Amino acid sequence: MHEQELDTYWKTVVDTIQDAVMIVDPIGTIVSVNKAFEAVTGYGKEEIIGKSCTLLNCNICEVAREKKEGHWCLLFKNGTLSKRRCLLLTKDRRYVHVLKNASILKDSDGQVIGGVETMTDISELVAKDSQIEAFRRQLQSRDGFHGILGASIAMQRLFDLTTNAARSDAPVIILGESGTGKELVAAALHELSERRRKPLVKINCAALTESLLESELFGHVKGAFTGAHKDRKGRFETASGGYIFLDEIGDLPLSTQVKLLRVLEEKVIERVGDNRSIAVDVRIISATNRDLKDLVAKGIFREDLFYRINVIPITVPPLRERASDIPLLANAFFQRIRLKRGQPVQGISNDAMAILANYAWPGNVRELKSAFEYAFVNCHGGRIQPHHLPPNIVAAVHPTPLPAEGKMNAGAPFKKQQLIEALGRAGGNQSEAARLLGVSRVTVWHRIKRFGLSPDQFRRRPAGWPDTPT
Repeated sequence: MHEQELDTYWKTVVDTIQDAVMIVDPIGTIVSVNKAFEAVTGYGKEEIIGKSCTLLNCNICEVAREKKEGHWCLLFKNGTLSKRRCLLLTKDRRYVHVLKNASILKDSDGQVIGGVETMTDISELVAKDSQIEAFRRQLQSRDGFHGILGASIAMQRLFDLTTNAARSDAPVIILGESGTGKELVAAALHELSERRRKPLVKINCAALTESLLESELFGHVKGAFTGAHKDRKGRFETASGGYIFLDEIGDLPLSTQVKLLRVLEEKVIERVGDNRSIAVDVRIISATNRDLKDLVAKGIFREDLFYRINVIPITVPPLRERASDIPLLANAFFQRIRLKRGQPVQGISNDAMAILANYAWPGNVRELKSAFEYAFVNCHGGRIQPHHLPPNIVAAVHPTPLPAEGKMNAGAPFKKQQLIEALGRAGGNQSEAARLLGVSRVTVWHRIKRFGLSPDQFRRRPAGWPDTPT
């Protein structure tokens, strides 16, 4: 292809480029732009050609108006501009993020005749970066009460008791079903206490054999048993000045219980294979999902130890007893998992949320988090729907689908009965009734008006009042 032919097709080539291209003369007057420039800035060719490039209000444009140098801007002084991020003002007064490259243009005699700039629109990338950074900050932040989420009355009581217990140095026992977050409560106690600058050492009493457990708790001396090649500190010595968290204390062997009782009473430990006492200053937090009183009755757990560790009992409520916290927890898990996986999942559908709100959650918060891990494996875009959730959860709830608004009349008697039952269970509380029905509070309000009901009918009725109003 000859040079003349190249000149003929050059305009087509420039208009095909996806990056915006602008050519200016030595004083900054725009002499040519391509179609991508029009798309990025919103200016048509007839509007922009002949105007000064300052119209774009580039935030990195460095003006050098010293007439004696003959330069209008620093591009003509320096010769090039490479991969500079900047903001341009569009015709509709919006700022767009672009990546700019520029160079001066010279004629065959080496005289500067203008400059050319290419601008890549990176607004979407900047927006995604901002969103990712926001999610990253959310992941790094400690939501709620020292990382524990909950707005229900039961959780507010838990937070108050934990705060007060942190001011004491007495032993604490955290009671609750598996998956309720007992370890988080232990961490909150440590963070709120005067010992927060000292260690919080954790050990699961059910995870080790009896011999290994004693060595882990109290340490050992060289030669105490096969494999003990040197002296080793135990967890109590490591935690000195701070906290030790004994999880699953109900599984502690009786022989170890005797030694733990001595630590509580005398504040000393003995390493395995040694008879020397070592003083320790440790606050003990224990936790269990078992009924210790029942274990005491069966002779599995020492009664004297029970009373020594049961000084400040803190009970973490199961998720089914604070169902109003489920949407809060669900949204938190959704946001965190979406960021970790980087999937384009937009949210949680109302139908899926209704199932989550009405499931009993025997595995508590841990099971709820696992349900979202499962859902993200199945959902690759859009919103999480019921069929994305674990089948056992969906099957256990058996939600009654609500008819479409256009078919309200056909299901009106059934809807009225549903609403009456929900309001009765909620004591007239419309928000709670909405949760039970899996709909919004506004929907409940509209149905109350439509069916001629009143929340007062369901609030503390006198003895003998019919259970189901008509």
